Amino acid sequence: MAHRLVERLRNGPAIVADGGMGMLISSAVPRLRCPEEANLRAPDAVVSLHVSFIRAGADLIETNTFGANRLKLAAHFLEDDFARINSAAVKLARDAREVCGRDVFIGGSIGPLGEIGEVTDERRRELFAEQASILEGRGADLFMVETFYDLDELVAAIEAVQSVSSLPIVAMLTFDEDAETLAGVSAREAAIRLAGYDLAAIGANHGAGLLAALAALESMGHEEGGRPLAALPNIGLASLSGGRVIYPHASPEYFEEFAAHARALGARLIGGCCGTTPVEIAAIRSAVEHERKPAAALVFGERELVVPTLTEPTETELERLLREGEWVISVQLDPPLGGSHAGLLEVARTIKESGRAHVVDINDNATARVGMSSMMTAAAIERIAGIETIPHLTPRDTTIMGLESLLLGAHAEGVRNILAVTGDPPEVGDYPGSGGVYEVDSIGLTQMITRLNQGEDYNGRAIDAPTTFFVGVAVNPTADDLGVEVERFHQKLEAGAKFAMTQIVFDLSYLDAFVERLGGTSPIPLLVGLWHLKSHQLALRLHNEVPGIVVPEPVQEALRDAGPRAPEVGLQLYHELFTEARERYAGVYVVAPFRQPAAAVDLLPARAIVPSETTGRPA
Repeated sequence: MAHRLVERLRNGPAIVADGGMGMLISSAVPRLRCPEEANLRAPDAVVSLHVSFIRAGADLIETNTFGANRLKLAAHFLEDDFARINSAAVKLARDAREVCGRDVFIGGSIGPLGEIGEVTDERRRELFAEQASILEGRGADLFMVETFYDLDELVAAIEAVQSVSSLPIVAMLTFDEDAETLAGVSAREAAIRLAGYDLAAIGANHGAGLLAALAALESMGHEEGGRPLAALPNIGLASLSGGRVIYPHASPEYFEEFAAHARALGARLIGGCCGTTPVEIAAIRSAVEHERKPAAALVFGERELVVPTLTEPTETELERLLREGEWVISVQLDPPLGGSHAGLLEVARTIKESGRAHVVDINDNATARVGMSSMMTAAAIERIAGIETIPHLTPRDTTIMGLESLLLGAHAEGVRNILAVTGDPPEVGDYPGSGGVYEVDSIGLTQMITRLNQGEDYNGRAIDAPTTFFVGVAVNPTADDLGVEVERFHQKLEAGAKFAMTQIVFDLSYLDAFVERLGGTSPIPLLVGLWHLKSHQLALRLHNEVPGIVVPEPVQEALRDAGPRAPEVGLQLYHELFTEARERYAGVYVVAPFRQPAAAVDLLPARAIVPSETTGRPA
């Protein structure tokens, strides 16, 4: 079997792998301590999921053992079941293969240790070797050593597995949009280092979505007769809904196009990771069987950062403008990814001096990627650049006590506007092995800020002095379930929200429909999120991979048909939306172009704001 796998990877048609086992099992079986516990508690569910992937066209299924090393299981008090969980996983995969009557490969899934604290190299190798021995002994055909962000740990895992087994190994790291791991190792550097090991294939899995995986493959490079590549990405960016991690609904055509590009870049093993279901695997199967060619060329350049957006008080300038019905313009900025904010301060000064925007709003670790604290960044911008801010604040990373501490400190530094947002789950960002805090969601955070304004903490205890925050919330007019979104909006109003910022929209009819559900008018001012789409590729990615964002088909078609003129067509659409929003809503916020934040000024009307002669602030 092992020889057939290597032969197939090198000379046969591409192998179709399965999809995201862990997320789907966790959704199907309630109250699991970890997905791997299902091997003992709900074996029928595991077999059923394997069968569904096989029937969708998978040639290779992975055992439900990604986090089944002894160290990770111990964190869930399952270390005594280590052998049983791994043994059962292989048996269930074999049972599914027998049920379907197809001779599919069974890959023993081995993920990183996820250790907290120091683990010696010797102990690390013992843990990997221990798991590999059981998986091979129960009948795995190969090893899928996957979702590593630390190249040294991946190498340790490879060496440990090869010390106890001669089965083929597919080794995969997880990469961001720049084809780099969290530790800053490029896909090309990884490929060079792994070239010294006897591996069946190398590649990318998990990560920041389909295009990120393709960027990693392109960076790894391939030559005729060279080492096969593998691509098993997440479906896209995840979001949190009702306490559950959910993924966007990418179209089958989008996955077919991904598979076509992956094959063209040298991928011989193509499948999915978190969020991918049998529907996406069937699309990959179709592309492989029909040897589909890519419909358009990919351009790997600057990363296109996808960020869901949101925003937010004595009376702040923003509060006064909204109360008096004046049109409000904000520019959304990302905090620095390093220890200096000098560049961002210069951008804020440029925006201030342009006279084209009233405020800037600042993301808080958007898409669960680490950056400078939005609250500290806001304080620096207000103090040094002299323009008012709306920092986003998420309860994902901080306890209730920590959130109150942040808010009180920011208030003392003069920050008054706050945008309360739930935040993207950490599983999709820089620390997928960690968990979010989420002691409250955006509604609870809004309640907390309202209580601070009333002079009491979250538990109702009096504080030394009340705050005067002007709190805003997010609203998504393109949500899958608009009824739930409307209900949550009413809860945010009851919690004390004073204004709202929408998700990015490319058709105001969605927002009009949302407002109609509210009774025809919004009880609080709405700022509309706008983004200048510069390419069809970006439009596809936003629509298929980013939860909550809808790029209407006519917009996608217009950008596709425009070809090299796509930036101009996108700019025309942006200006049309800007004009429409000005006629119907309280204001807009404009997402600054990635890595060119000062260019946002060019997207704003010239001298839209005239500074007051007496105060120097916008009149």
